[in-house]
Amino acid sequence: MQLQRTALAAGMFQINAQVAQTPEQREIGLMFRSVMPPSEGMLFIFEEPSKQCFWMKNTLLPLTAAFVADDGVIVNLVDMQPQTTNSHCSVKPVRFVLEMNQGWFVKKGLKAGTKLGGAPFQP
Repeated sequence: MQLQRTALAAGMFQINAQVAQTPEQREIGLMFRSVMPPSEGMLFIFEEPSKQCFWMKNTLLPLTAAFVADDGVIVNLVDMQPQTTNSHCSVKPVRFVLEMNQGWFVKKGLKAGTKLGGAPFQP
């Protein structure tokens, strides 16, 4: 599936994010992919803020989900294991979820409270 891309910034780090914003795109997400380049990710965009929960059935890559507020601030980060049905949720209502390769946020020293930049987070 060909998805639109958007450039995001996390401090001095750049992210080339695929955008999943339709129900079908969000449902498929990163399922069945065997590789994702280090500075790439997927940004899930929902219509309204709500408690977002993700699982990893049919997802082959270990990922970290960043649950992100409308202003781009990371609310919480959750490591997710491949091919599991465990539910991983935001701690408060959000419209954005950014999935990156597991360990990317830790290696860059990014955590809850970090502000991401980019067009999706502009008022």
